[in-house]
Amino acid sequence: MSLSVAILLAAALSAGTAQAQESPAPPSVEGLQKAQDERIRKLEEEVQALKAAQTAAKPEPAQLGGAGGAAAKALNPDISLNGDFLGAIGHNQVRPVPGLEMHEAELGLQSVIDPYARGDVFISFGDSGVSVEEAFVTFTALPGEVVAKVGKMRAAFGKVNSTHNHALAWTDRPLVTENLVNGEDGIDDMGVSVSRILPAPGDLFLEATGQVFRGNSGVLFTTNQNRDLSYVGHLRGYEDLTENTNLEVGLSYAQRHNELGHDFLTKLQGVDVSLRWRPLRRSIYNSLLWRSEFVWSQRDQLPTRQKAFGLYSSLDYRLDQRWTVGTRFDWSQRATASNQLDRGGSAVLTYWMSEFSQVRGQYRFVRYDGRQDGNEVRLQLIFVMGAHGAHPF
Repeated sequence: MSLSVAILLAAALSAGTAQAQESPAPPSVEGLQKAQDERIRKLEEEVQALKAAQTAAKPEPAQLGGAGGAAAKALNPDISLNGDFLGAIGHNQVRPVPGLEMHEAELGLQSVIDPYARGDVFISFGDSGVSVEEAFVTFTALPGEVVAKVGKMRAAFGKVNSTHNHALAWTDRPLVTENLVNGEDGIDDMGVSVSRILPAPGDLFLEATGQVFRGNSGVLFTTNQNRDLSYVGHLRGYEDLTENTNLEVGLSYAQRHNELGHDFLTKLQGVDVSLRWRPLRRSIYNSLLWRSEFVWSQRDQLPTRQKAFGLYSSLDYRLDQRWTVGTRFDWSQRATASNQLDRGGSAVLTYWMSEFSQVRGQYRFVRYDGRQDGNEVRLQLIFVMGAHGAHPF
């Protein structure tokens, strides 16, 4: 072998040895398994950390009787607010009203208490202050198909007395209510009410209601002693005359001591009649309601017993989905002096922006005691927020 060949072979061997030393050895199976286990362990730690952070950020739901958040929502009452804004222009020196007023904002809380009872609370806010208009519990599962109410409530005397302001078809209350049935507040007191549907022939619906109250209703009824309770009774009959027409007739009676003392009573008797026409296919577009109430008052006072009579009669026609026109005739003597007579009339136009808001205009003329005239134009805005229960039909 020549010297040059030997040198070349030595150089080749030296380069191969160096390359073998620089290349890493291939990983073993045990090394790969350990690396994979370590990666899985780190991923599991990250998942556990994310779960812990999510649990810490979400509050634990309150437990109500073994239930969670769904039960808490179900136990909340239905809350509503009815707004009643009034404005007036014109002349009325006998019973003036403000040019602009927040007549009433009625907060309603209504809910089922349990399978046997429900609760209704209505709180009235206005320029004159805050008052509880109604707050009562209704027991619906009593024996004998009896329904009872306990608390403060409007008495079942006629139709207007038991109706809240925002549910009326006018901006005011009729003269007979102002003169004989304690005005806007009406018969509204603490008491107990019991009602039952009575057996009746044919398709006649007959309901009787008896109520006992504490006995304070403005100047109409006044408590002189704890045993001086007031009593109200109402009998209501309802029947469908045709598919689109129904008739309702009610008889009312109320008795209570007045402000003159324990030996002086005030007795009221009333008749209310309602005729409704509502075609089933177009009830939201066309309907007609004729309603009248008649009230007789008998009041003990000095020197003799005083008798008075009053009535109103109204007609309301819904032209279409938005517009309703109406008229009302008023005629009423005064409770303390039947020789004083007030009479008048109204024309009403209502625009329904939706089922939750309406604008109403009313022209009202009244001749007080045959001598002083009142001419007014009254404007009203009514709106409803929240879930407000239906008023009696």
